[in-house]
Amino acid sequence: MPLKAVRSSMSPDSAPNRDRSDGRPSFLGHGVGLRRDHFERVLSDPAAVDWFEALSENFMVEGGRPLDVLTRVRERYPVVLHGVSLSIGSTDPLDQAYLARLDALARRFQPAWVSDHLCWTGVGGRNAHDLLPLPYTEAALDHVVERVQRVQERLGRPIALENVSSYVAYRHSALAEWEFLAEVALRSGCGILLDINNIYVSARNHGFDPGAYLEGIPPHKVWQFHLAGHSDKGAYLLDTHDHPVIDPVWELYREAVLRFGPVSTLIEWDDRIPAFERLEQESQRARAIHDEALPRLAGPAAVTAAPAGRPAGLGSHP
Repeated sequence: MPLKAVRSSMSPDSAPNRDRSDGRPSFLGHGVGLRRDHFERVLSDPAAVDWFEALSENFMVEGGRPLDVLTRVRERYPVVLHGVSLSIGSTDPLDQAYLARLDALARRFQPAWVSDHLCWTGVGGRNAHDLLPLPYTEAALDHVVERVQRVQERLGRPIALENVSSYVAYRHSALAEWEFLAEVALRSGCGILLDINNIYVSARNHGFDPGAYLEGIPPHKVWQFHLAGHSDKGAYLLDTHDHPVIDPVWELYREAVLRFGPVSTLIEWDDRIPAFERLEQESQRARAIHDEALPRLAGPAAVTAAPAGRPAGLGSHP
């Protein structure tokens, strides 16, 4: 099926920290998710990571300890907001109350960017509490692009969308997942949060080539990588975020660095959470793979790999 040649009219200057020649946000380096289990450790000692990703919904509160912690973390590190409730693919109306809370949070903490998932989480006012895949059709593409543009207008900034792991597919899909994701980004002006583990999980579950997925994504649209562990259930892989990253995912990450250049990389570990030092080790392994692969790049992707550091006006990075 032919794809419509429609592109966003959003100005590149409206994106946060767009100081690379290809228009992507600044490279932040290698970070980890900010989780309650590690609040005290992160605040008490310097962390061997460059930045933190905060789950948006955990900080959409009126006050209390979560906001105090995020305020103190933000004084020392760059922060990205990552949500799970946007439900950009649903046919339900966009949740304006949710967008208002997200907008207020973003204005307060000035994240490097805001992200969510290319999925739907419910319909008819019912929440499935899961990140569900979309049918990859032209109709769904038009629907998602229009909703992304409305969200970006409401927030006054472009967002990034993440590919989800999936366990079912739709008979009516006319596009590959990576073609759909790429077109959403190109038409709406949003960025891509490319989850390397999710590509690996879905490739195993559906029998496609993960390398083809990487090749189908335009490099200038990729703002961030996720890396995580998963569980092998025999007949399928399940994205559980409760294990270390496995070697084949590390190898796929190496391929991604070679294709996309320096991209801000985050370790996700959301269940059976280990000591913070274990997350630092995973982040350091990502940094080592990145630093080994980067000199092999040539051309526009081979931009400076030094982390951007903190935005002006904030305290020094420890």
